[in-house]
Order: sequence, then C-alpha cells, then structure tokens
Amino acid sequence: MHRDVTVTFDTETPAQTQALAAEIGQMLRAGDCVALFGPLGAGKTCFVQGLAEGLGVTDPVTSPTFIIMRVYRSVPPLCHVDAYRLASGVALEEIGIADWLEAAVIAVEWAENVADALPRERLDVHLDHTPTGRRITLSASGERYLGLLSALSVAVE
Repeated sequence: MHRDVTVTFDTETPAQTQALAAEIGQMLRAGDCVALFGPLGAGKTCFVQGLAEGLGVTDPVTSPTFIIMRVYRSVPPLCHVDAYRLASGVALEEIGIADWLEAAVIAVEWAENVADALPRERLDVHLDHTPTGRRITLSASGERYLGLLSALSVAVE
C-alpha cells in the first residue's frame, strides 16, 4: 500500500533548519533517499548540512554543484548529489548513483531534474522562502518514511 503524508515546519534561521534536519539525520539508515526541492537560496545545502550532522559527519559539507556528487564518511555514508546541472535521471545513473543507493543515505538537491532515477519511496523535502525564514514541507512516500515522519513529529514536540 502506498500512502503519502505531509508535515510542515517553519524555521527562522539556518541553525533552526539544520537542527530540524539533524533530527531527521539521526533517524536515517543506509538505503534511505532524501529528495530536496526549492528555488535558489531556499536552504537545500543548509538542510543537507543538518542531515550530515545528524549522521555524524565531521567534514565541512558544501554543495557539490560542479562535481555533482560528494560522499561523506559516516555510518552509513552520506552521498550528497547536486542535480542542478543534470538534465535527467540518466545522467545521475551515469555518475554511479546505483552504487550508493543501498549502501548510503542519498540526499539529492534539485531532485526534480532527476526524479526518474530516484526511488519511488523516499522523503521529499520542499524548501520555500517566507517573510521570516523558511517553510519546510516534508512528504513521506512509503511505510519507512511514514514511520520516520511519525517519529520526527514526536521528537520535535
């Protein structure tokens, strides 16, 4: 059975955005996929920095815009993809994303450009500007991610 559930959070600072993402990062495991959507400057990389913190990454996390994919050491590893310059999921497959889909947590910025190569069951993160910060809408597709959103709702209360 496939159900979608959506939860929305508002953050006022990059630190709040990262703290929310760090909560999620602590719940992620190998094989999880986080797809990030939003306009330039909406906080996609900031969100991935928080995921990385939650996963225990100690290296600085920066956008891999020109190298497309960067892998960070953690358990499980974090595979950070910036698909801004990719035209389709075929390009993502050509850079070897399949090698990481089960072994790492995958975080994909500009996911709309490569949606055809991403798992159907995943956590979608939509980031938008608001007058006072960011609106972060999390959409869970699949039982794994429904459980993750349920646990997140309890953790942030």
